[in-house]
Amino acid sequence: MMNPLQMTGLELLQAMADGKIPPASISQTIPMKPTEIQEGQITFLVQADDRHLNPLGGVHGGFAATVLDTVTGCAIHTVLEAGVGYGTIDLNIKMCRPIPKDKELTAIGSVINVSKNLAISEGKIVDETGKLYAHGTATCMIIRA
Repeated sequence: MMNPLQMTGLELLQAMADGKIPPASISQTIPMKPTEIQEGQITFLVQADDRHLNPLGGVHGGFAATVLDTVTGCAIHTVLEAGVGYGTIDLNIKMCRPIPKDKELTAIGSVINVSKNLAISEGKIVDETGKLYAHGTATCMIIRA
């Protein structure tokens, strides 16, 4: 049996993508499926549906915020050694256009910088043509045992 505490961040995320360990439960609330995972970068397919609407019927901004928090954090996770965690301490998001409902989009997270205690990453949500829907940057604290 796999022990997540003994796996690097990259190994853990790859095991989740391969179905060897269960994905994070947030992916049931916000449909997110990893498609590409490499050191310093991750790509997810995401799709808002009727569960993600605001009172006016548009996709709630929390959908994009959660997706961007996920891809920025997961990108950082790919560069962490076994037993090391992280936590978002700052998330800055720009909504560029409304997220469409029932349309598959791509979310990409990339590491910008990693130091001993902090990591910075960026994320974006785009459609198949590369049109930008939301962009974000995150700073995460690296948590060592």
